Amino acid sequence: MTDSIDDFVLKFQSEILNEIKKTYGEKVYERWLNPLYMGSIKDPDGYARLKGRCEDTMEIFLVFEDDRVKQASFQTDGCGSSIVCGSYAAEMALGKSPDELLEVTAEAILEKLGGLPKEDEHCAFLAAEALHEALNGFMIKQAARKRNKL
Repeated sequence: MTDSIDDFVLKFQSEILNEIKKTYGEKVYERWLNPLYMGSIKDPDGYARLKGRCEDTMEIFLVFEDDRVKQASFQTDGCGSSIVCGSYAAEMALGKSPDELLEVTAEAILEKLGGLPKEDEHCAFLAAEALHEALNGFMIKQAARKRNKL
């Protein structure tokens, strides 16, 4: 009896995973299973926490060195699409200058991952907006440091 239940669960799980892969594509599926750059960074130079229209929360953490992003990470309480978009936003931020970070848009994230179903595209907009807000936080800190040196 237990074997047949276990077999049923394994078959059902496999069908679900295959459907996810078919709907979202291999690239999104793989990043969803193994998200990169997930987690917080203590004392980041730039930080933002935003809530999307779907009620998902996205946090972006940035550390700069020599005016370039040295470390980037994200956290979300959202769905698989939010996880994938946050992961790509953090990855795409690495090595970029503040001006270059503005090029990491929702459209750029969607292009990088090969698209998402229309109903999930808002996750890329949330990730890009959180990244830009983290950049804004960094720029405000930089301006304050410069004022304090005067």
